[in-house]
Amino acid sequence: MNMEVEKGMKTLPEWLTRLARLATLLVAVALLSPTLAVSQDVAVGSATATVYATLTVTSTATLVFGNVYQGIAKAIANNDADAGVFRVSGQASSVISIYMQLPEYLAGGVGNDRMVIAFSTTDASVDSTGGNSPTTMAAGKGWQNINPHAFPAATKIGSAGNTDIYLGGKVIPSVNQTAGNYQADVVLTVAYTGS
Repeated sequence: MNMEVEKGMKTLPEWLTRLARLATLLVAVALLSPTLAVSQDVAVGSATATVYATLTVTSTATLVFGNVYQGIAKAIANNDADAGVFRVSGQASSVISIYMQLPEYLAGGVGNDRMVIAFSTTDASVDSTGGNSPTTMAAGKGWQNINPHAFPAATKIGSAGNTDIYLGGKVIPSVNQTAGNYQADVVLTVAYTGS
């Protein structure tokens, strides 16, 4: 072939060749990368939490049996002025669990003698009004005459932020019970349930 003919066939203007290559490359990129054509957006959310008020328990009155005689049992009802009283304070209307550790004996007298104490299945009440008085607990404002070994699972702090627990029981001195003062601890544990 003739050099001139060959040269004439081969040459397009250089800029046109480069432009054709660039157009081909752009079409290929657009076809292979569709995500480049999609716009992006960003959103910022948030997380929040409210911490409940601290839960506190206070013994506001001791279960007092007073004077007892050898061989004669003495009971105090949970609605008696001498009943034990515990105040639970915390977040109003929140559900709490209650566990009461009750003694089997009172200790005292000469030589650290022991006297039997017993709790029936009706020796406790829960006053959701926070009235702090076992003698004036209103019906329908909590749970009356319940088992101090098994408090209701739905027990709540009252709407004013307080709930009171009243405890009765019975001491059973033996016929030869040693004279003197007797005492034992009643331990009340409460916790939020998260309900």
